[in-house]
Amino acid sequence: MPDYKLDTKCVQAGYTPANGEPRQIPIVQSTTFKYDTSEEMGKLFDLEASGYFYTRLQNPTNDYVAAKIAALEGGTAAMLTSSGQAANFFALFNICQCGDHIVASSSIYGGTFNLIAVTMVKMGISATFIPPDCTEEELNAAFQENTKAVFGETIANPALTVLDIELFAKVAHAHGVPLIVDNTFPTPVNCRPIEWGADIVTHSTTKYLDGHGACVGGAIVDSGRFDWMAHKDKYPGLCTPDESYHGITYAEKFGKEGAFITKCTAQLMRDFGSIQSPQHAFILNLGLESLHVRMPKHVANGLAVAKFLTERPEVDSVSYPGLPGDRYYARAQKYMPNGGCGVVSFVIKGGRANAEKFMNHLKLAAVETHVADARTCCLNPATSTHRQMTEEQLEAAGIPAGLVRMSCGLEDADDLIADLKQALEQISC
Repeated sequence: MPDYKLDTKCVQAGYTPANGEPRQIPIVQSTTFKYDTSEEMGKLFDLEASGYFYTRLQNPTNDYVAAKIAALEGGTAAMLTSSGQAANFFALFNICQCGDHIVASSSIYGGTFNLIAVTMVKMGISATFIPPDCTEEELNAAFQENTKAVFGETIANPALTVLDIELFAKVAHAHGVPLIVDNTFPTPVNCRPIEWGADIVTHSTTKYLDGHGACVGGAIVDSGRFDWMAHKDKYPGLCTPDESYHGITYAEKFGKEGAFITKCTAQLMRDFGSIQSPQHAFILNLGLESLHVRMPKHVANGLAVAKFLTERPEVDSVSYPGLPGDRYYARAQKYMPNGGCGVVSFVIKGGRANAEKFMNHLKLAAVETHVADARTCCLNPATSTHRQMTEEQLEAAGIPAGLVRMSCGLEDADDLIADLKQALEQISC
């Protein structure tokens, strides 16, 4: 679409109805699509024509919404997946195979850490984890000859470390590999990693992009900037013929702008089937239409809660990148000057026991394995999302046992603070 501002793209991008067509994105609730001749369908299987033949690979509803997310991130192509976890796996596995290596920030969501450190290792793909605050020299030292990707989160969940996107992109490109950034927390409203050098952007659309806890999903956006053919020895999957698709070489046929997503769809979605349902894509689009309105409120509530918590004697420390004095404040101002997200992490004095006691006394904020919702929720990661990690791994990820992750919703900030106050008063430190 034309170069409209981001607010307009949230509402209008991805789908433009023709005369007499539905104004709202239509839900194409069909597994299959009919063609008049087998020759026409054959062209689709040969990737010689665009269209749809089976929803396990692609669906028009999904493609409308993916196009909107691509427009918001400033990418050239995008796809939806069944979850954010599927998006991160596909983004990495699309360019990695047995014998390859990944460099990743150590401060990432526990599920993604487990994906890279455990599950992908079983597939023969090794990884080196590096602190997000590493120096350029330390980051360079993590690379191996078989390194194929660098991965990090814009704002890490739940440690709230801020990735130095420009530095990670610079080093990744010096080694001839792409930078993949999970941009779930700030969303493209507050940060667009591609503008800072990221090559692939992922999302758990379950979070702010939907924003209402209504549908699970993920997204992958390609910047269209990484030159795969310039590094063809590293990426045979993109730069040599794919015999499972009649010898097509993706990077040659679809160029920098379309090779990555086309391969990811035609190959990985074909074989793994982690498609987002058209119903979920429709619901996701409803959330996207108000994303630009919701995010400033989340940020304002997060900052108000963070300021309140810094004054409480029951709280040992508060992490919120938008809070002056936070160790990531300067970096957050660089990459997201309008604010990051509504998630605040803080450490309760007395460790895990007091953290659980505090959460049990909350009345407005719900204890949930969720985040980035219209409704405020919280959890203790050490006993939930990150419980598979060892004490050493938790420490490396910046997640003390007494840490509470609070996702500030769209309620009135005064009500949230009052709820926190009464719950904190119930614990003794």
